[in-house]
Amino acid sequence: MSKLSKLIILLFGFCMSALAQPKWAEVIKDESSVTYRLTHLLHTVEAVSKDVTYRIEIDVSKKEIKSVSAQVDVTTFDSGNSNRDSHAMEVIDAITYPNASFSSTSIIQRGDSVTVAGKLTFHGVTKDVVLLGVTKWSQNRLDVQGGFEISLTAFQVQRPSLLMVPVKDELQFTLKASFVL
Repeated sequence: MSKLSKLIILLFGFCMSALAQPKWAEVIKDESSVTYRLTHLLHTVEAVSKDVTYRIEIDVSKKEIKSVSAQVDVTTFDSGNSNRDSHAMEVIDAITYPNASFSSTSIIQRGDSVTVAGKLTFHGVTKDVVLLGVTKWSQNRLDVQGGFEISLTAFQVQRPSLLMVPVKDELQFTLKASFVL
């Protein structure tokens, strides 16, 4: 085998191993969001933030997610009612706790389904949460949608009331994230 052939094989092997390495995918900001849903006996409130920062480490060759993290400034949520949003920021003490963040501890993938366990820090409290989601892989893109639920009282948030009736304790989150591979 000539030196040129050996060099080509060596370079090919190096390139293939580089492709198999986990890498950080770039989020598509304007196609990514986080939404919360808060339910009261009389109505349901949804608020969206498109200012969430998602980071995801992937192995493209295996179509496998290795790690996930997210952070959002809680003041960026918009329910369409600025008065209600201002009150929500008071309830969660957004001046003292301006960010909510998540970091994965384990990820299980089965086909298009993904289960991501991790630590959520919200209102100065860190708790374990599990996100159930769906992935859609394409040539140069990954879309992920999923959600999880938390207890307001577990995160030491006093449940707001309307007409002396508090909102439900469950706060539901829905996440949408798109990445360039």
